[in-house]
Amino acid sequence: MSHLLEVTGLEASYGHTKALHGLDFSLDQGGITTILGANGAGKTTTLRAISGMVARKGEVKLNGTSLMSIGTADITRQGVAHVPEGRGTFVRMSTEDNLKLGAYSRTDKDGILEDMERVFSYFPILKQRRGQQAGTLSGGEAQMLAVGRALMLRPKLLLLDEPSFGLAPLIVQELFEILKRINEAEGVSMLLVEQNAALALDLADQAYLLETGNIVISGTSESILENETVRRSYLGY
Repeated sequence: MSHLLEVTGLEASYGHTKALHGLDFSLDQGGITTILGANGAGKTTTLRAISGMVARKGEVKLNGTSLMSIGTADITRQGVAHVPEGRGTFVRMSTEDNLKLGAYSRTDKDGILEDMERVFSYFPILKQRRGQQAGTLSGGEAQMLAVGRALMLRPKLLLLDEPSFGLAPLIVQELFEILKRINEAEGVSMLLVEQNAALALDLADQAYLLETGNIVISGTSESILENETVRRSYLGY
């Protein structure tokens, strides 16, 4: 299987503080990879660096094309959709208008309408809430809207930052089942940052463990699940 995303020697900094120290990893076409680690390990920064949202060095390639010399908006146009922690919805706009914003770089009106119906097929509750102000949605509905808006881009790569944060367990289970369906039905590759390691490893096929901006363990999800350090520190057994 070919690599969709290739990251080599990736460094990222906030001012004089270096947050990533030369990460090397890849993500297969159509695959789901998760990045695990404690708070402050650099997980969110990794996604931001891929999206060009922080100062960075090294190399990030999508389908063999470097993303290092272009800004966040152009990276999005290349097919990288970022669902940030905290949802990032426009709270004063309707659900439908939030979805339309996800397709801001597209001009194919018929395709946009088709994709909106496709999003509604994954998230029927959003169709019921299409005219409702996004700020009045529940936490689970807002997270579904954030994912749906990213899908309106027709992304090659979906970056997901803590999608389960603050959600009830049943909503989390439903959301992750939908993410799996999207991956299987449409071949959308996903890079997932998630505090719930068991949940992430169940969804992903590859995993990396970050500690203080360095990758310390990598492998298939099955091999990571069998790692005693990961089990003890992140799975609680």
